[in-house]
Amino acid sequence: MSAIIVRREVPGVLPLTGSPLLDRIYTARRVRSARELDHRLECLTPPAFEGLGEALALLAEALERRWRILVVGDFDADGATGTALAVRGLRAMGARDVRFRVPDRFRFGYGLSPDLVAALAPERPQLLITVDNGISSLQGVAAARELGCRVLVTDHHLPGPELPAADAIIDPNQPGDESGANNLAGVGVIFFVLAALRRHLDDAGWFARENLPRPNLAGFLDLVALGTVADVVPLDHGNRVLVEQGLRRIRAGRCVPGISALARVAGCRQAQLDATDIGFRLGPRLNAAGRLEDMSIGIDCLLSDDPAEAEAVAARLDGLNRERRAIGERMQTEAEQALEILQLDAALPYGLCLFDEGWHQGVLGILAARVRERTHRPVIALAPDGEDLVKGSARSVPGLHIRDSIAAVDGRHPGRIRKFGGHASAAGLTLAREALPLFQDAFDAEVRRHLGPEDLRGVLYSDGELGAGEFSLPVAEALRAAGPWGQGFPEPLFDGVFQVLAHRPVGRNHCQLTLRPQGSDISVQAMAFNRVLPWSAPWPELRIAYRLEVNEFRNRRSARLIVEHLELADDRHPY
Repeated sequence: MSAIIVRREVPGVLPLTGSPLLDRIYTARRVRSARELDHRLECLTPPAFEGLGEALALLAEALERRWRILVVGDFDADGATGTALAVRGLRAMGARDVRFRVPDRFRFGYGLSPDLVAALAPERPQLLITVDNGISSLQGVAAARELGCRVLVTDHHLPGPELPAADAIIDPNQPGDESGANNLAGVGVIFFVLAALRRHLDDAGWFARENLPRPNLAGFLDLVALGTVADVVPLDHGNRVLVEQGLRRIRAGRCVPGISALARVAGCRQAQLDATDIGFRLGPRLNAAGRLEDMSIGIDCLLSDDPAEAEAVAARLDGLNRERRAIGERMQTEAEQALEILQLDAALPYGLCLFDEGWHQGVLGILAARVRERTHRPVIALAPDGEDLVKGSARSVPGLHIRDSIAAVDGRHPGRIRKFGGHASAAGLTLAREALPLFQDAFDAEVRRHLGPEDLRGVLYSDGELGAGEFSLPVAEALRAAGPWGQGFPEPLFDGVFQVLAHRPVGRNHCQLTLRPQGSDISVQAMAFNRVLPWSAPWPELRIAYRLEVNEFRNRRSARLIVEHLELADDRHPY
């Protein structure tokens, strides 16, 4: 199932930077003023969250009365960084007793469940703060309140029709919130809550009265950058400021030891770390703890102030990530075999639901994303959850709001889905095992209501062609510095026709190419990962979609292309 290359339409390039190439790229991403490219902290406007006054009063009371505070996070990188930030931030503001817990995904599932509350009861928390979860935890919040615990929910996920009966709720996606901060990750939400709390305490004379230094919240932006990029939230201007400021601190070595340790075990040069490194190297290692064991391992890494201890925990995370990759590769092979069987019987469903008795719950999200990339359609990967239930992770494509689609199925077939939650591009759900065949048909029917055949072809949006003089290290460095790139603000992708001058296999599944752009006399180096070309010389001309990156090898820097897509230039036949 091949993708097609579509060049972005840029009807009028705005003069934003003085570089025609960057101006074209930024204009295509709907940047309308140079201010949107300014990444100084002064450009941030603190969000006026709905419920912020109640939250600040509750937190100030907890500090004043020396309450025991328990932070309940989520078991992904956003939840881990947000939890570490909450613990570090509250301690910096004078909290005497701050603890954290993350639910075991295999025992308690997602969020603040009643069973988790019961397990937390012996710790006798007086204030419970959720980070990156809680907006759908109606029963869990009620259970905590029955124990006499005050509850502050901080989340960024879409709420259901009813909100939990917490003492205060901060969620930019809840009804009535007009902060405009809908794209914040969970770690971004708790960051701005803590920033508002610092201002509130400062105005009340708290720091002077307690003889405490006024904490600089910008010092926590390394955690915010890591969680924001890893959670794949849209990088609007505010999020780009948070990420860029966090990256600058990481590059300068002004970050928690755990992030430095993660960069080392991932093989990254910390001084050149960028958002791509976070998304594909640091984030997966942190996420591996929550997928296979216990995200407390990852949070411990981020909370440690001892470099040696952080290094040891990061090495453990690296080992878990290798294990996660092995499990994911096996599951992907099994999923591909299942797809082949489906295609033998008939065309693939528009909405794919894949289930296997032997699949690991912790890797379902990765599997769904990989199958989606191959099939260009929404995917739900499911695994057993005990004898009577199955648990799934969903990933969507442009044009389909996955959480709303699951909600529509739930409305048509009430009682079959036990619980679900998420947002436009990703969601999770639990349903009765016996309902799986019905759900598979209903989900496919719901997807067909929104997507047509033309929507099921993957589209690669290109920023056009590079000129012969632009295949250079200075241009590659300028593109890297022009970010941070990420979800909703994609890294530049180019396309063009090339002659293959040389081809060499690298490892098992990669190849190195020497290419000549059509109509030029230069040659450029390229890498095609997970792709083996089937021909020997002479090679046909190819249309290639590629990224221009800075390649660092043995202390030498050069420009090279990273191949994202290949097709024959004459008839656009992909391979």
